[in-house]
Amino acid sequence: MRVKDLSKSDRPRERLMSSGPAALADRELLAVLLGSGFRGSSALDLASQVINHCGDLDGLRRSDPHRLLAVPGVGPAKAARVAAAFHLVRRADAWPERERITSTSDLANHCAPLLRGRLQERLVMVVCDTRGRVLKHAVLTEGASDHTPVPIREVITEVLTSNGAMFGLAHNHPGGSLEPSRADLEATAQLVQAAETVGLRLLDHLIITDTAWRRIPT
Repeated sequence: MRVKDLSKSDRPRERLMSSGPAALADRELLAVLLGSGFRGSSALDLASQVINHCGDLDGLRRSDPHRLLAVPGVGPAKAARVAAAFHLVRRADAWPERERITSTSDLANHCAPLLRGRLQERLVMVVCDTRGRVLKHAVLTEGASDHTPVPIREVITEVLTSNGAMFGLAHNHPGGSLEPSRADLEATAQLVQAAETVGLRLLDHLIITDTAWRRIPT
């Protein structure tokens, strides 16, 4: 059955407008994003196929838009809309404004939304003032599935130009290991030394996986 053949009270878009998005099931919300179906399949049918293809909603959230193109009826426009919607949510949820970093767990909670669920390593930096208030946050580098570079000079320059007094770093290990590599240990030691040279303080350098985090010893 086509969506337009449903009564208005049962159509996802109309229900969203009248009752709010919380009233819709996952496939109904996705159907609103997709906008239309494909060759006899309604937008609701196509939404179910997309979710099944990705395994579940979390799998869909983590999917590259090119993966969605494997579902018949999903072209570049539909795949781009879905990917853009999930990315907007990640951006909106990632950085609470003027958050304070007062502990290692604060830093982990602050950085985790930008690192978890990713297939490549990513290095994130948080710059704080003397009271621990967040001045700036940025993705510094993105690498392969098992490493990403730590640009020491760029980190220090970024903190100084942001008028920061201290900073924290975190990167993910997509494979799930919390063990720091030799490169992780060496980069952390170099960061501590470089920060002290110019009067800055490295709060912590963390490894974050999808389920846990660990502080790299200095």
